Amino acid sequence: MTTAVVVGAGPNGLAAAALLAREGLEVTVFEAAEEIGGGTRSYEAVLPGLLHDHCSAIHPMAVTSPALRSLDLERHGLRWRQPEIDCVHPLDDGTAGVLLRSVAETAAGLAADGGRYRALLEPSVRRWDALAEDVMGPLLRLPAHPLLLARFGLPTVLPATALARFFRTPQARALWAGVAAHSFRPLSDPFGSAIGLGILVAGHTAGWAVAEGGSRSISRGMASVLREHGATIHTGVRITDRRQLPPADVTLLDLDPGQVADVYGDLLPPRVSAAYRRFRRGPGAFKVDLAVEGGVPWTDERARRAGTVHLGGPLDEVAFTEKEVTRGRMPERPFVLVGQQYLADPFRSVGDVHPVYTYAHVPYGYEGDATEAVLRQLERFAPGVRERIVGRHVIRPAEFAATNPNFTGGDILTGAKTVPQLLLGARPALDPYATGLPGVFLCSAATPPGPGAHGMCGAGAAASALRHLGARPTWRDGRPRHHGSRT
Repeated sequence: MTTAVVVGAGPNGLAAAALLAREGLEVTVFEAAEEIGGGTRSYEAVLPGLLHDHCSAIHPMAVTSPALRSLDLERHGLRWRQPEIDCVHPLDDGTAGVLLRSVAETAAGLAADGGRYRALLEPSVRRWDALAEDVMGPLLRLPAHPLLLARFGLPTVLPATALARFFRTPQARALWAGVAAHSFRPLSDPFGSAIGLGILVAGHTAGWAVAEGGSRSISRGMASVLREHGATIHTGVRITDRRQLPPADVTLLDLDPGQVADVYGDLLPPRVSAAYRRFRRGPGAFKVDLAVEGGVPWTDERARRAGTVHLGGPLDEVAFTEKEVTRGRMPERPFVLVGQQYLADPFRSVGDVHPVYTYAHVPYGYEGDATEAVLRQLERFAPGVRERIVGRHVIRPAEFAATNPNFTGGDILTGAKTVPQLLLGARPALDPYATGLPGVFLCSAATPPGPGAHGMCGAGAAASALRHLGARPTWRDGRPRHHGSRT
């Protein structure tokens, strides 16, 4: 039987393993941590029964992912849950930019910018099912829908600050800035609109969903697929040298490029090793999980119904803070992302005590304590929230790295989204998953299309591995191969 080894059981490693196992390969997975999932873990760190997500929490890209849809994870227990409002970006004057699942309803709330918002997003949202695999795959290939991809792609080359000028109201500009800031890059960078537009289009197609029972349900669903097809998962096994790995026909690595260079050493072609060791890291995340009695008392009532709240103030403030953290300077008012997943998945709460997920963008490797900065941003838009906090748990950048080496320095995106790395991954190559070693492939978020729980980096690497074996991937239509349909 043809064999595959996968190193790393984050969402991409698991997706790659599950897709290969379903194709009939004998798959073995090695995970350094005692628990699978990588960024898609969940835990009760603050209070018993109160469920927080570790890293990946809100999943607009995962719901429409061709890889996850192909695996039919609903058949393995995954259920997506939607908040009433996807995202709110409050401003100091009491107004806010409000993102709803419907493009039309979002546009209606943006007043003078409604028509512009619809013109920017509606065409791609209508055809996202056709676009998804082109957008969520490697750049250097023939797209299945070139005209659609060109229509979507033209605005992505703009800096986010330039695209913001398309809007006239501070609410629309702030809403856009908060979504664009998910790239952890200066909003003035070329291609600074790419990640934000992808999130918006996917979100308007499927919503900013959460996984029922925590993001761990995504990884548990993929593990169920693996068990169904006879694969083996070993946890608590850290691979630091290629000689630890059993012989296999193909090997896939859900590792950051620097780790791949360490594991394979001089066996890697020198140009590949040099590129992997030059791989640039991005800013870090400083996470503060909170237990909040009665929920956050947001001044804007709509934020009390939103699964995600962006705290960063107006466009100019978000642009300033993102540039600062990229330069290694900690801003007084960092951009803070707040997750209120319990609104869509109430079983994460304990009575009237609710899990509130927050993290601030901080410089790479930041060694300070950003807890107070996060709380000040919360108080800025929700006065009195401190009195409601009954517990907290902090994850500093170094602690992210300790539990997941792909997140070194707190860089939860596994690499800076500079133009070359955003478009090409870890190195320029026709196949961004190839390592230069026959049968060995990189499948982490350092490869296209980048970070998230969508599993598409793993799917891309698995497709490359099958082509190496002379086989053709059967999941490229994005439809489940098993009986049953998405709910």
